[in-house]
Order: sequence, then C-alpha cells, then structure tokens
Amino acid sequence: MKPLKRIAVTGGAGQIAYSLLFRLANGDLLGPDQPIALHLLDVPEGVAAMKGVVMELDDCVFPLLKEVKMGSDAEEVFGDVDLAFLVGAKPRGPGMERKDLLADNGKIFVEQGRALNRAASKDVRVLVVGNPCNTNCLIAMHHAPDLGRDQFHAMTRLDQNRAVFQLARKAGVGIEEVSHVTIWGNHSATQVPDFVHAKIRGKATGDVIKDRKWLEEVFIQTIQKRGAEVIAARGKSSAASAANAAIDSMRSLWRKTDWFSAGVYAKGNPYGVREDLVFSFPCRSKGQGDWEIISGVSFDQFLQEKIAITQKELEEERDLVKHLLKGT
Repeated sequence: MKPLKRIAVTGGAGQIAYSLLFRLANGDLLGPDQPIALHLLDVPEGVAAMKGVVMELDDCVFPLLKEVKMGSDAEEVFGDVDLAFLVGAKPRGPGMERKDLLADNGKIFVEQGRALNRAASKDVRVLVVGNPCNTNCLIAMHHAPDLGRDQFHAMTRLDQNRAVFQLARKAGVGIEEVSHVTIWGNHSATQVPDFVHAKIRGKATGDVIKDRKWLEEVFIQTIQKRGAEVIAARGKSSAASAANAAIDSMRSLWRKTDWFSAGVYAKGNPYGVREDLVFSFPCRSKGQGDWEIISGVSFDQFLQEKIAITQKELEEERDLVKHLLKGT
C-alpha cells in the first residue's frame, strides 16, 4: 500500500467541504489505491458541526480513509499535510464593500499562510478556493516564505468547467469534445472566458459556432454571472460544482494535463501581466504536482481589452491588501 497522504480542508463545516470530503475519502482525487488522512479546520463555532461531518465520514466506511483530524487551530490541523484546500472564507454580506471583504478574509489567509509555512509538508500543494481567491492566494503565499510560489494556485477551474458546458451545449456536442478553454485573470465578474482559442472537435470555436455576437456577449456574460445566477436560483452559492472543480483543479497537478486554467503567481509570465499578482492563465502539468504557464497564445483586440480590465481589478485588490503583504 502507498504511504498515507494527508489532505487539509478548511471551512470543514461548510457547504463546499461537505460536497468535497466524501469524494476525497472515496479516492476521486488521488485514486483507488491511495490511503488518505483528512485534516479539517474551521472556526471554533463550527467545531460541533464538523463533529457531525466526521461521524458521517466514519459511517461511510471508506476503505481509503485511515484517519480524520479536526480542530480550530490552523497550525495543529496543518501538521504534515501534503495537500491543502483553503475553502473557508467569510461570505460577502449585505452592504459589504469588496474592500471590507478583502480586509476580513485577508486576515484569515495571513494566519493560514503562516500556519502552512510552519507546519505543513515542505512539498505541500495548496489550492485557494475561498473568495476573493486570487488575492487570498497572494496573501497566503506571501506569508509562507519557506514554500515556493509554485506550490500555490487559486481556483478558476469552476469557471473553465462552466465555459466548457456552455460551448458544448451551443455547439450540440459532448463536453469531452471541447478543449483548450482558458479563463484569464480574476475569479470574478471581470474574468475572461477565452472562446478565441478554445476548440470544438479540434476546430476553432468560431468555425463551429458561427455567431460572434453570442460568443462575445451571451457566452462571456453567462460565465461571468453564473455564480450569481446559482445563488439567485437556490438561495445559496455553488457548493457541489465548486467541490467538483476543486478536485479537477488539484487533479490536474497530479495527472499529466496539457491544458487547464489556474490562478498562479504571475512572475515571469510571457504575457506582460503585472508580476506581483495571482492571475489565471492557461497551464500544463507533467503530473508531478507541477504547473507551467503555456506560452504563445496571441490576443486579438477584443481579448486584450477584456484582459486589461481584469488585470486592473486584480491590481486594485492588491492595493487594498498591501498592508497585509508588508514585511513579507
């Protein structure tokens, strides 16, 4: 049997974690022969609910799940973890400005970055899901100076999955026939779902969907607003689809993957994006916990204008939390 892999999930009493944990325990991420331990973190008020989640995990008798730890102390929970899903974050409340949300959640990711730095495996791989995930990821990595910037990424895979579905439905093909879909920039309403370089049955999307107006307007706005539409329809934010995307995103690092979207540290990027941001690019992986930005993607004027907007928003977010990055 393979050596145990330890997986941390924050927000352990929350909706996304509830959809994620059982799939992790079933082997959906690391495979049917990889035993795991789950390390669950939440605020003290969430510990009682986490106990209920642990009871359910026990009652599922997953053969791969060898151990469950839980608590509200990040450093204790992150001890020796190999993978970390940073899911927990304060939701945006009525009347709350983005700067207020960034300030409140920024403090959480300062603490968690420091705890990962002190306690996690030095080869840990970290996926930030809690929003605003790009800037939260930037904060966490700044406070983990002993870990590589390439050990962190922010989740834009849910946006990629949403884009794949919309293109497949419009073209009348299976989702497996849509490839090379990229999300550029921020996981927000300014994100840029790139149909220009996407392929449908190996052909350029514009050669299959011959409706540029639909692609530029309906398609992009649908992806940008999909999260809000889910909230409007069910009264709660995306949970199962977010958990699924989190598994997809982390799995792309551990299986050879030729093209996927992830929010990664922009230093050295080939597209002229400001380097001190976490920005979503097209990436590839050799399947060894690694990623690299795919180069050589050209922008038409339409994409250039959209990418400039999402970069500006990320720069504004960074400026709002610059006090949390000082001394790092």
